[in-house]
Amino acid sequence: MAFSAAPFSPICFQHHKSISITTTTTLFSKLHWTRRTKPPVRPSAIPPMSAGDATLDGTTIAVIGGGSVAALAAAVLSLADPERRRQQQAEEVGGDDKEVVREYFNSTGFQRWKKIYGESDDVNKVQLDIRIGHSKTVENAVKMLTDDGESLEGVSVCDAGCGTGCLSIPLAKRGAVVSASDISAAMIAEAQKQASEELQNRSTDSSSKPVVMPKFEVKDLESLDGKYDTVVCLDVLIHYPQSKADAMIAHLASLAEKRLIMSFAPKTFYYNLLKRIGELFPGPSKATRAYLHAEADVERALKKVGWRIRKRGLITTQFYFAKLIEAVPA
Repeated sequence: MAFSAAPFSPICFQHHKSISITTTTTLFSKLHWTRRTKPPVRPSAIPPMSAGDATLDGTTIAVIGGGSVAALAAAVLSLADPERRRQQQAEEVGGDDKEVVREYFNSTGFQRWKKIYGESDDVNKVQLDIRIGHSKTVENAVKMLTDDGESLEGVSVCDAGCGTGCLSIPLAKRGAVVSASDISAAMIAEAQKQASEELQNRSTDSSSKPVVMPKFEVKDLESLDGKYDTVVCLDVLIHYPQSKADAMIAHLASLAEKRLIMSFAPKTFYYNLLKRIGELFPGPSKATRAYLHAEADVERALKKVGWRIRKRGLITTQFYFAKLIEAVPA
């Protein structure tokens, strides 16, 4: 799908400097702030939002109907308690955060994100915006890999959390030897299908350079092993709390020999505020816990294992934001 107007500015990565990019990875429902006596007011510091995805259970509606201010406040706090919702989700699938993620991306989440990652016109405004953001993250990850004029021919790449193959397929087209994995069997099946459709003809075309089909496997990040020239992990750390993110970053770095590229939802006052607002209206489409990470925490975790950030950028759209970094051995 072609986009006639993408809200991004030109991007240029530089070594040892912090670069501002336009793109990224977490989404929130919109809210309409209304008053009976005044027209709608939109705070200038916060992007416009809508309450279309908001859901209230019968208990909450009954509380509001009773008119009890104290009870209403308690209901709002209950809705805003992400830890309580996380525990409820985990109990439903009989596991922890990881099992919630696995279940979600093998069921309703797969159908939703397959549309977002694909080219279907059957997406709403928010989903289209997220598609643009994610595609820019993929585009800039490839740019990081090739910015110095380096060829990807024969370069081994681990695409950790590959989804439907949005990054694996472009890398394979450039000659990389890709090992791709995802916690979702449904995602892996879709990635294999798309790779077969896009790469099969190229691999048999004598006029084109031979293409090595990516190797797709159903694996979580903890199960990954081996050694690769480059490890890439896009939009996955959002499923890991900081208490587990440090160990995961160390594990990913242990798999990479030359560089590690990651994207994550940055934890700042502004983005944390948007996240908290979104948590007031959980909705059926946001069925997994979202974790933000301070860039300083990620950098500290890398330094612990002897790595340093060489390139960095920020990708933002109205409903998607992500920090993209490239790390190398110090």
